Amino acid sequence: MSTPTLEICAGSWDSVLAARSGGAARVELCSGLTEGGLTPSVGLIRAACALGGVRVHVLIRPRGGDFLYTEAEVTLMEDDICRAVEAGADGVVVGSLTPDGDIDTRQLRRWVRAAGGRDVTFHRAFDLCRCPEEALEAIIDSGCSRLLTSGQAATAEAGIPQLRRLVEQSAGRLSVMPGCGVGAGNAARILAATGAREIHASARRPVGSLMKFRHSGVSMGAPTDEYTRLETSADEVRAILASFGGLVPSADV
Repeated sequence: MSTPTLEICAGSWDSVLAARSGGAARVELCSGLTEGGLTPSVGLIRAACALGGVRVHVLIRPRGGDFLYTEAEVTLMEDDICRAVEAGADGVVVGSLTPDGDIDTRQLRRWVRAAGGRDVTFHRAFDLCRCPEEALEAIIDSGCSRLLTSGQAATAEAGIPQLRRLVEQSAGRLSVMPGCGVGAGNAARILAATGAREIHASARRPVGSLMKFRHSGVSMGAPTDEYTRLETSADEVRAILASFGGLVPSADV
């Protein structure tokens, strides 16, 4: 059995370097992780794609909040996909819903076409959909190659029963990739219990600022402060990969 694929959610240049150094196969490149992930800058996309040694999938999401997009937003996202492809991205990560909680296949197919044959992952907008079984078929029919999901639960570990059902339903037509709350302590168990062969994690640790002068009492909007941030840790990435060494399928997989 081949080694499972580890994708790291990387929200900065330092996180991309750490993911690559730690041995991740792929990064989901984004910004604004406190918003759940937003489209990164073209400069970051270009730098990550030129780095080599790790595949780059770019998150395309113009704002935080829900996944109900206007026509203007859809056009913006289409342009962002084209720019990411031009910069050398191996794939893109997208997702949208209708007001009734179904997959917006019209928008999704438009983005798949814009990706021009690159990998397309449908992201965790899926976890807010009305009917996961119908949604999975719509995502497959629209041409996506991967689904990132927690199994509609608060974490991927809590969503194991649904994740396993999705893997079984997909029957190899698409890769179901568990994500949310994944670390070295549970990654192998989630993979074994669901039958998934890819998994998504951020592998982040707090990093302190090197600033000597610090002005207190002023916030730029961060949930904590401007002098501590979370970045992917190469050691955390290695620990997750090391946990795969003892991975064996559970008896009922």
